[in-house]
Amino acid sequence: MSQQLPDVQASSPDVAVGLNRVGVTGVEKLVKVDRAGKRPVVLMAEFEVYVDLPSWRKGADMSRNMEVIDETLEAAVSGATDRVQDVCGDAAERLLEKHDYTTKAEVRMEAEYVIREETPASGMHTQSTADIIASATATEEGTREEIGARVTGMTVCPCSQGMSASRARETLRRLDVEDQVIDEFLAEVPQAGHSQRGHATLTIESPGPPEVDLRELIDVARDAMSARIYNFAKRPDEDHMTFEAHADAKFVEDCVRAMAEGVVDAFPHLPKEAVVTMKQSNDESIHQHNAHAERVAQFGDLVGEVNGGS
Repeated sequence: MSQQLPDVQASSPDVAVGLNRVGVTGVEKLVKVDRAGKRPVVLMAEFEVYVDLPSWRKGADMSRNMEVIDETLEAAVSGATDRVQDVCGDAAERLLEKHDYTTKAEVRMEAEYVIREETPASGMHTQSTADIIASATATEEGTREEIGARVTGMTVCPCSQGMSASRARETLRRLDVEDQVIDEFLAEVPQAGHSQRGHATLTIESPGPPEVDLRELIDVARDAMSARIYNFAKRPDEDHMTFEAHADAKFVEDCVRAMAEGVVDAFPHLPKEAVVTMKQSNDESIHQHNAHAERVAQFGDLVGEVNGGS
């Protein structure tokens, strides 16, 4: 007869302090995403899974917990879905049911998403990538789900561009060019400014699944910067990107505000209590530091600010 092994995890800890998150990270699973009229996209997703732990319990049964987590994720990803956030929501709710000592279960997922597109000038086929971010938190009150993406683009500094324009104006005046002609020239030809690679993060969280098209959300984040960038580009495409970026110079703060405007325009049906998180980080080209700006707001407040200008 086998000896009954003690359940140390269920014993009382030496220090009776509860923990907000106990779980596992780096769990990899395939997730199949349906597309209307097209073959599904298969993502290699990495999950983080957590439950809370009461003060009276020593541990969360990591070995058995991993078995439950694996079973839960397998069940959640076994079929195709058109909303990756539902995978997290399903897994979080299953975890909450299976752990009688927890009051909250969290599941977070990230995966690289490949977008097939054409270059802007030459029309060549190429691919871009975005990092999908999805998560869900399940409690007895219900489940909140989040969907979002992190994308890369290009920005140009309006400040340095303004100095270049001032230099150009002084030079043209010394060459006896009329002010009206100078104004017309500067309006047609954007002047130089230091450019940088920008990283935009946009997520939307709401009670239940956010009714958000992932590709549309990615487009909002990409278009908030001065210009889109592409993995493959011929010289006409490089010229197009450079011109477009300098024609729409933006500070890091402008990018976040452009994301806010884009969310309000693209997703007017979102509930007022949906939480929108917008972040922009720029890898500065002429500084050793980077620039960062962000805003977290309920959608209703964001609509009021964007439409009212307050």
